[in-house]
Parts: sequence; C-alpha cells; structure tokens
Amino acid sequence: MTPRSPRSSDPTAAEAGAWADVLVRRHLLHAAVRTPTGQWLVQDQHDGAVRVLTGPADVLALAATIQHHTRITRPESQ
Repeated sequence: MTPRSPRSSDPTAAEAGAWADVLVRRHLLHAAVRTPTGQWLVQDQHDGAVRVLTGPADVLALAATIQHHTRITRPESQ
C-alpha cells in the first residue's frame, strides 16, 4: 500500500460537516452538531454520552477512525 501524502491545508468546516452528515446518515453516529464556537457535539448512540470535538480536524480524525474500524471488522477482511 502506498502511503498518502500529508494534507496541504487544514480541514474546513464544510468538509467536516459533509463527513458528519455521512456518518449520521450511515448510522455510524447517532448525532453530530456543529456549535457556533466551531466545536462539534457528537453522540455514538441515542442514549450515549455526548463528546465535544474541538474542530474540523477532530471530526475528520473521528471519521478516519470509524472507517478503519469498519474495514477491519468486515467479514471479507478476515
């Protein structure tokens, strides 16, 4: 596998919002809401704890973690 080159810019709020929408739509997160301060409130399950992410980079890191976990737990990857 070829390593990816590092990003040339910081993630934007729009990019984080797009990823948050996908994660919620795919039921990988229960909720993800951007606050006026630029933080994100995320909840894994409807009765789960709410976590505070400090900004777009944290949302993208969460999306990457969820993608990685999803890939390694698929039956075809085992």
